[in-house]
Amino acid sequence: MAIDRRHVLIGVGAGIGATLGSGAGTSSATGETMHIRKIPSTGEAMPVVGFGTWQTFDIGNDRAERAQRREVLEALFAAGGRMSDSSPMYGRSEAVVGDLLAVMGARDKAFLATKVWTSGEKAGLAQMKASSDKMRAPVIDLMQIHNLVDWRVHLKTLRAAKDAGRYRYIGITHYTVPALDELAAILKNEKLDFVQMGYSLATRAAEQLLLPVAQERGVAVIANQPFDSGTMFAKVKGRPLPEWAGEIDCTSWAQIMLKYLIGHPAVTCVIPGTARPDHAKDNLAAGVGRIPDMAQRRRIAEAWDRF
Repeated sequence: MAIDRRHVLIGVGAGIGATLGSGAGTSSATGETMHIRKIPSTGEAMPVVGFGTWQTFDIGNDRAERAQRREVLEALFAAGGRMSDSSPMYGRSEAVVGDLLAVMGARDKAFLATKVWTSGEKAGLAQMKASSDKMRAPVIDLMQIHNLVDWRVHLKTLRAAKDAGRYRYIGITHYTVPALDELAAILKNEKLDFVQMGYSLATRAAEQLLLPVAQERGVAVIANQPFDSGTMFAKVKGRPLPEWAGEIDCTSWAQIMLKYLIGHPAVTCVIPGTARPDHAKDNLAAGVGRIPDMAQRRRIAEAWDRF
């Protein structure tokens, strides 16, 4: 049987184990409920799989392209997911998400996260206002400081805007391993709702450098680049799924990669990015079924390291 970038069906059972929480959305297709994690600062339920928009939603007005991205959003909501993460750095992604949600009448289904990515208080205020306008969202669910850019200045602005009700949550992000120490130091000294960082089965430094601090400080964690920008699929190309994949209800390598991350108790939501509805559905399936425990996560990591 030919193997593409992710799909390796092996007759894995679809049994559902114990959930991580309750109150998540339900997939209209399967009836299965996506696991949730609670945002520590409020206790609000967050479904464990969302999506990122870097590159994938930076498109124009082509009808076919927009229809495809709408299918990705529809898949997210049908599976019980909520989070859509963007940034001014991602070109037209914010506007595309805002346009599609308006057409779908689905703003209330989405948890909109975006970022400020500029220097200076005045420029930051203007950019964040532009993001709200593009996303057609007077209130942004989560505003983050992108890649630590001028974070001390922007953090004051974010706190004031949160107090004024323009942002529900505030956070800070970076995607590289060298930035993890600085992110951890900020969490130790500043009160934030969210931190977002690069974390994957191939890049696990956050497990030692940042996740313990996030847990201790009660900060929600968003894991970006869960497939290392897609490069991880080359490593598993041509490899059948291990026999134990069925123990955690995985039918693809993508689901194994995502469930490894979801299995860490500090992780609130993973945000794989894709422009393809079929890949979106496969990613979202990682949010249901049995989640690996500590021993199973070690087995996944050991198998990966042997490749």
